[in-house]
Amino acid sequence: MEGGNGANLQLQQLPLATAAVSENLIGALLAIFGHLVISIALNLQKYTHIRLAGSKDPRAYFRTKTWWCGLFLLVLGELGVFSSYAFAPLSLIVPLSAVSVIASAIIGIIFIKEKWKPKDFLRRYVLSFVGCGLAIVGTYLLITFGPNSHEKMTGENITRHLVSWPFLLYMLVEIILFCLLLYFYKEKNANYIVVILLLVALLGSMTVVTVKAVAGMLVVSIQGNLQLDYPIFYIMLVCMVATAIFQATFLSQASQLYDSSQIASIGYILSTTVAITAGATFYLDFTGEDVLHICMFALGCLIAFLGVFLITRNRKKSIPFEPYISMDAMPGMQNMHDKGIAVQPDLKASFSYGALENNDNMPEIYTPATLPIVQEQHGSKGVSVPPYRVLEHSKKE
Repeated sequence: MEGGNGANLQLQQLPLATAAVSENLIGALLAIFGHLVISIALNLQKYTHIRLAGSKDPRAYFRTKTWWCGLFLLVLGELGVFSSYAFAPLSLIVPLSAVSVIASAIIGIIFIKEKWKPKDFLRRYVLSFVGCGLAIVGTYLLITFGPNSHEKMTGENITRHLVSWPFLLYMLVEIILFCLLLYFYKEKNANYIVVILLLVALLGSMTVVTVKAVAGMLVVSIQGNLQLDYPIFYIMLVCMVATAIFQATFLSQASQLYDSSQIASIGYILSTTVAITAGATFYLDFTGEDVLHICMFALGCLIAFLGVFLITRNRKKSIPFEPYISMDAMPGMQNMHDKGIAVQPDLKASFSYGALENNDNMPEIYTPATLPIVQEQHGSKGVSVPPYRVLEHSKKE
């Protein structure tokens, strides 16, 4: 009898396990699709800005079809990532943002139509290809050995998790750490990239926790069990918007101080680590998982971290200052500024979004021209001579 009961119990658990795996797969595919589309959208918008800045087209960026196409793809990708949290555990979805880095690296190489020799190509891009391979292997391990914890995101379950002592303890530690980092950042001028991105990661962990709650409750409501009459839904919604806004503010400050490749790699590692910790504490993602699955999942995270680091490590350091001809001095650009038409964004040493490629690799028509300083002998006292003059360079130079 005991053997028969055990066999019946296993048969009853089999459909549940199959459903959990299928939901994990749906969530992972939605996240991968969303991050891929987001990367394409950002690079498309970046390409639009660069094309307008390097041509005599008087149109503003928001009057072009390609920019609006990029915006549409961006919204579509964000919806895909948002909906993925409703199907798969938080700890599985968060590390899959490595797909954006992989796609940006590949798109960056495709978009840059420069002439290179095989040796130069291998020297410049071998780390990117190795990093992409490692990130893909890490992503495969994450999907294969990801946690299978699933529960209905109802108002009662969210409230129960919110007042549980593990999460309250975690929140206490996070608030203390956040306040200390904010104090050193604001009062002591500790503008280190790790400090800023730790602030972003701590806020981001709360963002993904609330995103999963809001997305899950919306899906349960669509399925027929209305959850929108619970106050916890609106509390989570407000927290999601607030933390996302402050997170974007700190990211903007970091992009003004550091190169986008550093922000991409360090931010991915810190945000993923803190978000997985928050998901394991709030939603108990790894409850009931065996040690082998947890170790393989951790290995997948480490391999993905290494892959992202190698992809972004390929880039050159940005030049802090280099004289260049401003947009106003370019033929046809002065009239645009006189008419009040904005050109956005200006060319800089590095971009804070889009393809993970340095601007040194862009074609000549997009590269700011340097102003060689030429020493001049002053003539008579009454005649003023400019301290430097602009020299025209040939393509051979």
